[in-house]
Amino acid sequence: MIIIAERINGTIQSVKDIILNRDDQGLLDLARRQARAGASYIDLNVSTGAGSPGDEIKAMKWAVETIRNELEIPLCIDSSNPAVLAGGLKCCRGKPAMLNSIKAERRSLEKVIPLAKEHNTPIVALTMDESGLPKSVKDRIRAGEKIVEACERHGVPIENVFFDLLVMPISTDVKQGLTALNALIEIKKEFPGCRTVLGISNISFGLPGRARLNAGFLHMAAFAGVDAAIVDILNRDMVVALRTAELLAGKDKDCGNYLRAFRQ
Repeated sequence: MIIIAERINGTIQSVKDIILNRDDQGLLDLARRQARAGASYIDLNVSTGAGSPGDEIKAMKWAVETIRNELEIPLCIDSSNPAVLAGGLKCCRGKPAMLNSIKAERRSLEKVIPLAKEHNTPIVALTMDESGLPKSVKDRIRAGEKIVEACERHGVPIENVFFDLLVMPISTDVKQGLTALNALIEIKKEFPGCRTVLGISNISFGLPGRARLNAGFLHMAAFAGVDAAIVDILNRDMVVALRTAELLAGKDKDCGNYLRAFRQ
């Protein structure tokens, strides 16, 4: 399973301070710890809610360059602003990266998909359109159709598309976990060759015992065939859940990752 580490996020106060203070060592320490824990990609979301869009572009360039100067791990450039995505991608200097994200909205499709084509970059595609957050499997598939059509026009291969099926908290609707999983299964049938990703921790927002809920949902997602998971790789319980899910889904040859996780 592809693991996208989520801890470098400007909405977390400690990370917000690192970004605003341009704390190179603080950023590198967090990136190194996630890389050592087994991340496939490190997500970079530098939006702090402070300053202008131009400030976010500068912050993204700083973050990408700081990590790129020290580490080889692929980066997931994360922003709702296409200009921020473009700025971060340019600083990757041709090294592996992922764009997070696009929506099935005209501005997003026209601005971001050409970037993915130019740099041959995998892209996280949120299965939502101008109608807002989808409530049903059908809504998610409809948004996916718009994204696939745009990718075909620009020559982006379906294998580079990671559909995000938009996990919503079960505290607001107890059936949202099943809706996301059913949408994952259906979108793989609808668009053979595509890949999928889920933000696992969203499922437990607002509830106690979040680690247990996240682990349970991750196991269900692995059985449903999820290709990538956005998780807190620094949480030991989540690491155990990841390796257990891979093993039970038959994706851990000779139980190697599972055994290494417990030796560590």
